Amino acid sequence: MAVSKTEPFLIIGGGLMGLSIAHQLARKGFNATILSRSRNEAAGFVAAGMLAPHAEGLQKKMLKLGQLSLQRQSNWVTNIETDSGLSCGLRKCGIVVPFTNHSDRDQYPTFQYGQPLDRAALEREIPGIAPQWQCGIIFHQDGQIDNRRLLMRALEKACFELGVQFQEGVEVLQLIQNNKKFAGVHIRNAEGEIKALEAKQGVLCSGAWSKTLLHELPIFPVKGQMLSIQGPKKALKRVIFGPGTYLVPREDGLIIIGATSERNAKFNEGLTPGGQSKLQNGLNSLLPKAIQWPHMERWWGFRPCTPDQEPILGISSIEGLWLATGHYRNGVLLAAITSELIAKNISSEIMNNEEKEVFNAFQWNRFFK
Repeated sequence: MAVSKTEPFLIIGGGLMGLSIAHQLARKGFNATILSRSRNEAAGFVAAGMLAPHAEGLQKKMLKLGQLSLQRQSNWVTNIETDSGLSCGLRKCGIVVPFTNHSDRDQYPTFQYGQPLDRAALEREIPGIAPQWQCGIIFHQDGQIDNRRLLMRALEKACFELGVQFQEGVEVLQLIQNNKKFAGVHIRNAEGEIKALEAKQGVLCSGAWSKTLLHELPIFPVKGQMLSIQGPKKALKRVIFGPGTYLVPREDGLIIIGATSERNAKFNEGLTPGGQSKLQNGLNSLLPKAIQWPHMERWWGFRPCTPDQEPILGISSIEGLWLATGHYRNGVLLAAITSELIAKNISSEIMNNEEKEVFNAFQWNRFFK
């Protein structure tokens, strides 16, 4: 299908994926417009910003996709920072995964990509780590990005500088189709008026809300609660990826603690005592000395999850409508590769064999074969 660069290209969703794809398309000369109900709802504002395909123990095609995205982080961030003039907060700080015994450590799916640590080495990497953690693995290639405070703002500014149009406070009510071809969307704007926006091409990247517009997508929300504490600067130099809890230290000493994984919460907003207790207990079990550090902020959000916990990429069943959704826990990690592959597919650029392989592995119709 021939795709015009001059006609409107609708980005349905103004979160991290929407901004990343809009930025890539704008760099290629496309006329992109972002439709967003409220960007503050986006999972990109909620996530901790880990870049951790190895620390998370990803396997098979998800590991390959994560590794490809990790390889692209530096160039991706450089482009955003060049276009925006703002920092994204990328840090190749390394991530430590602690274990209570050597057997569990040595059987970790990505053990071969890391450096094993005994108890003494673990204490050197994470001073003050609780005594039950007897060993660990450090993945020097993994890291983090300050998505909540820096990356999202830099992407917004980069898109603006490249001419991307923003329509904030817009609720997309329905996709418009004409003989199974994408023809635009019906929206309710911030003033409450219902209008039709015509377009022949677009990308659906509405995260956990994607299914409300395209019912065939097997996407559901998984609620996550998080909190942050303020530690001394450089009190924690590595990310700690523990079982059920992770600690992500920023350069100024702020530490992000996450995250609950509430599969039955649906779209119920707000913090819960049970969720906050789980985070506090997880913090106590990893780094007891941090118990006294002051709490700064608490928040929640909704991850877009699929039955296999893997993203949906590529053209949809509607001609002219692409998909970039369902990234679950790895949206920040996968934004670089997702936006690159989607933009290449839209503009009919040639992908290398590795890119083709992973792109084809995450098509939406894998759930209906």
